[in-house]
Amino acid sequence: MKTNNSLFTLFFAMILFVSCKEDEPSPITDLTLNVNFSGLEDLGSDFVYEGWILVNGSPVSTGTFRVDPEGKATPSSFLVSKADLEEASMFVLSIEPANDSDPGPAATKILAGEFSNNSASLSSGLIGDFSNAAGSFFLRTPTDETSGNNGNDQNGVWFGLPGAPPLPDFVLPELPEGWAYEGWVVGDNGPLTTGTFTEFNMMDEAAPFSGPNPGPPVPGEDFFLNAPSGETFPLDIRGRTVVISVEPVPDNSPGPFSIKPLVGTAGQETAPTTYSLGKNLGSLPTGTVSF
Repeated sequence: MKTNNSLFTLFFAMILFVSCKEDEPSPITDLTLNVNFSGLEDLGSDFVYEGWILVNGSPVSTGTFRVDPEGKATPSSFLVSKADLEEASMFVLSIEPANDSDPGPAATKILAGEFSNNSASLSSGLIGDFSNAAGSFFLRTPTDETSGNNGNDQNGVWFGLPGAPPLPDFVLPELPEGWAYEGWVVGDNGPLTTGTFTEFNMMDEAAPFSGPNPGPPVPGEDFFLNAPSGETFPLDIRGRTVVISVEPVPDNSPGPFSIKPLVGTAGQETAPTTYSLGKNLGSLPTGTVSF
């Protein structure tokens, strides 16, 4: 009888031990990273946003997402290694091709911020400091002139100070790799590009609407040729909105990107009158991440 009792006690103890082992919680290996953004645009079907954390100096992807037309990130939470998050010093957001074969981040880094405890506030500081952004433009049409001013200067816009030659007048940061400036005039049917540029004292990289003659050594455009649908050229620039945007390279869209640090309005007078471009810092994106 004692033997049976001993066996029963041993059997019961073994069951209790196994049961306790099964009830022990599994160690936590992942944490949920929540993201929240303001001012990001829908990139279309060819590009996505991708988050990265800097772990001991090396980028680790936290996942990709898109932004809907209302600006909401989808998805907005990601499972990320607990060990990586606890060692992360910074969060960076980049723009990536939708079918990207490169495991590392692209040069188009749009937001970043350092972690403090379990969260980071994000800004566009990696692109540049636009707190003192300024510039000017004037109305002039040099690309259709063969022998002096022919009296239609209201059909062109050039960025800088008029002269022979015109001089640059931007107060803007030099952009890092992956970004370029682009000028715009708001036409009758939407924005019209004046060309992309990274240097302020050179012609920009395109002249889709200008006349046959070369332009001055500043960015700008005359609006004479190749009028898009809904526009009538020559285009009178007077009274129209003029914009400088910051564009990703490669560009996700033929229209202006959401970052527009400078905005102005053309007056009624042509050169030598100049018009100011004012700061538009509300267009700069921001965000927070937390875990």
